[in-house]
Amino acid sequence: WYELDAIAAVFIGGAAVSGGVGKISGAVIGALVMGVLNQGLSTMGVDSAWQQVIKGLVLLAAVAFDVMNRRRAGSV
Repeated sequence: WYELDAIAAVFIGGAAVSGGVGKISGAVIGALVMGVLNQGLSTMGVDSAWQQVIKGLVLLAAVAFDVMNRRRAGSV
């Protein structure tokens, strides 16, 4: 369960899908975002299976955002 959180935190923090780019501060910010998301979903009483689905969608959105930005910048 924690692998999804860790991977999502790194990508939310701005690490590149293609590798080679990322900062520790970004990963820490991503971890804080995931922590707030986890706590918020738990507080709202969302089932753990749905929490995983929501976190997966957040991860997909972060990766898609990264890919779109890199294509726009011409680096992919």
